[in-house]
Amino acid sequence: MAKNRVIYQSDALYVSKSVNSTGSNDHAQLRRVQSANYSLNISRQDINQFGQLARLEAVILEAPTVSFDMSYYLGDGYNEQALNFKNSSTLDQGFISGQISSTSGQNIYILTSPEGVDANFSETSEGNSTIGIGNAFLTDYSLEASVGGIPTVSVSFEGTNMNANSDISGSDSGFSGISGVGIDPEAGTIIANQNSGISFPAAAQGTGTNVPTALRPGDIALSFANADGDAAVSLDGAGSAHVQSVSMSIPLSRTPIDRLGSRFSFARVVDFPITPTLSVSAIVSETEEMSLAGIINDDQFIDDMQITFKDSDTNQTPRAVYKMTNLKLDSQSISSSIGPNKTVDLTFSLSIGGPTDTDNNVFFSGSNAVSVLGN
Repeated sequence: MAKNRVIYQSDALYVSKSVNSTGSNDHAQLRRVQSANYSLNISRQDINQFGQLARLEAVILEAPTVSFDMSYYLGDGYNEQALNFKNSSTLDQGFISGQISSTSGQNIYILTSPEGVDANFSETSEGNSTIGIGNAFLTDYSLEASVGGIPTVSVSFEGTNMNANSDISGSDSGFSGISGVGIDPEAGTIIANQNSGISFPAAAQGTGTNVPTALRPGDIALSFANADGDAAVSLDGAGSAHVQSVSMSIPLSRTPIDRLGSRFSFARVVDFPITPTLSVSAIVSETEEMSLAGIINDDQFIDDMQITFKDSDTNQTPRAVYKMTNLKLDSQSISSSIGPNKTVDLTFSLSIGGPTDTDNNVFFSGSNAVSVLGN
C-alpha cells in the first residue's frame, strides 16, 4: 500500500560496525534519536565546443559528498560505542581514537516502516524501506546541556555513497534482504558481500534496567582542577557562579584524498591539529581574584575539566562522564545591564594528541554494559 507521508514514528536509524558489515550483529539501532538529515550535491563540468550553443555533456569530475547529521539525547554511552567512540570506565583512552584510526568509516541506514506503524514495534513482512549512506566519516561531535533542556548530542558525517531500497522483509527477529551501501573506493563499485545481503536486528525501544530514558539538567555536575586565577568567577565549589549552559565541540574536519584511476575519494583523512572547545555560560555570583598580567607572566594549563551526567535514581548513578585535560582559557565575556542578571561566558580549548596521549585528550565513560558491535 502506498504511503501518504512519513513521520518520525516510522523511522529507525542503524549504523554498521564497518563498511563491509552484513550480519545483524554488526548493525545497531541508535537510541533517543531526535532528528536526521541527509543530502548530496552533484558537481558537473559542462562540455561545450565551438559551433554549438548547448552543452554536449555535463561530466562528473569529482564524486559527490553525501552529508548526514543527526541529534540524539545523551544516554549511557550506548550510541557513542555504536559510533566507534571509546568508552573507558577509567577515563584513560582517547574518546575519538577510533575515529582518528578509521580508514573506511561506517554505513548508516534509515529504516522506514509502513505508514502508521511504529518502527520499534514493526513485525510487518512488507512495506519497509531503507535509505543508506555509505563510507561515512565523522566530521563533528557536539554536546549541549542547559537549564530547562535535555542534554543533547549532535553528530555530522561525510559519506561517499547513497542508495535506497524498497520492499524490505521484516519479522519479529529483524529485517533482511537489504542491499548494502558500502563501496570499494578504488573500483567505485558496491562491495561484493553487500548485494542484498544486509540484515538488521529488530527495532526496539532501547529501555531496560539501568538504561536511562533521559538525563536531566538538574543532575549534571561540572568540576575544574587547578583553574584558580584564570577566570573572574569560580565554576565549581562554594560561591561558584550559577552555570546555565555548557557546550562541547570536537571538530574533525577531513580532506578527501583523490588519485588517478579512482572514481571515488581513496580516503578521507582527519585534518590536524584537532582542537576541541568548551563553552560555559553562567550567572555571576562571587568575584574571584584574577589578573591578566599574572596569566601572561605565568600561563599554566588547567589540569582537567569534568562533566558528570547522573541518573535521576536515588543513588545518583553516573551515566556519562566527559573529561578534558590540559585546557587553556581563551576568552571570557562579562555582561551587565539593567534588568537581567550579570552573566559571564567562558571559552576553553585543548589540543588533542595521538590516540594514546593521556595528557592532552578528551575522555568518556558511559555506564552502558551491553556489547555494541563487538565493542
